[in-house]
Amino acid sequence: MTSERKLEHLLICNQRDVEYRGKSTGFEDIELIHKALPEVDKEGIDVSIDFFGKKLDIPLIISAITGGHPAATKINRELAKAADELNIGMGVGSQRAAVENKELIPTYSVVRENAPSAFIIGNIGAPQIEYAEAAAGMIEADALAIHLNTLQEAIQPEGDIDARGYVESIEKIADIIDMPIIAKETGAGISKSEAVTLEKAGVNAIDVAGSGGTSWAAVETYRADEDYIGNLYWDWGIPTASSTVEVCESVNIPVISSGGIRSGLDAAKALALGAECVGIALPLLKEAYTGYESVVKKVEEFKESLKIAMFLVGANNVKELRNCDLLIRGKTREWLTERGIDTKKYARRI
Repeated sequence: MTSERKLEHLLICNQRDVEYRGKSTGFEDIELIHKALPEVDKEGIDVSIDFFGKKLDIPLIISAITGGHPAATKINRELAKAADELNIGMGVGSQRAAVENKELIPTYSVVRENAPSAFIIGNIGAPQIEYAEAAAGMIEADALAIHLNTLQEAIQPEGDIDARGYVESIEKIADIIDMPIIAKETGAGISKSEAVTLEKAGVNAIDVAGSGGTSWAAVETYRADEDYIGNLYWDWGIPTASSTVEVCESVNIPVISSGGIRSGLDAAKALALGAECVGIALPLLKEAYTGYESVVKKVEEFKESLKIAMFLVGANNVKELRNCDLLIRGKTREWLTERGIDTKKYARRI
């Protein structure tokens, strides 16, 4: 049953309109301040970062996408080949299916086989303490993501809607797993108060996965063939730009900004807001159906647009980009102001 659900998710994401309809990421409200005298050589701009002791040539992770059905093997293989060639990170989808059915392990282990040197992130749900070690081991993971998907579970016909004990479970996973633990939303964002709770629970990084990109309420609406509830919550969540600021302002651990990141310019804005790196899922999933060369081309376009943004604000590297001036306007400014965050300081950095 879990395996067939994985296949349905893949097909729906590739063939149907699953993105937010009435709500954006909020990155259109983030304005990087142009420098007419950048004093930077664009060809010398360094977009690499150090992520938990491992160098990524681009501050990008292919966000958790798939696994758990034989049809996912090809997708994960193509994405992994691209990740290895580009030296970026990659996450796999929830590994529960393969922990419960070992015949499905190859749909995940294909990632490490084709990306021997890439930064690979495993994936389990918050309640799945007993799955943690097996999930990390089957792909020789460098980190383990704990996904938080209450919106999806609420819309999913067979969803698990008992969320009691999540924090205690995360604490136990962080205690027994000897590798970085990443708390990861799945498209509805994370608030500042919950970011603080997650940091106290022992996670080492937070992936905000805000709203504005893929809506898992939309995906589950197609599966359920049920219009009312799914459509009602299609656009639920904290916009990615707002969530990125809330979390970066609240914790002292690395923050991954994902959820509707579609270009290097989006990424530049997220990094300038304080994110360590960004994640992209749906656009690269679609490219993977064509082959890893298409994934590589898409990421190279992303890298070029990121470097142009850095050139135009006078940033030689990602550290300098995180300190550049920017304006927060519109609905994002309204959101953050109402949440008690001073947006003016971003425009007047010293």
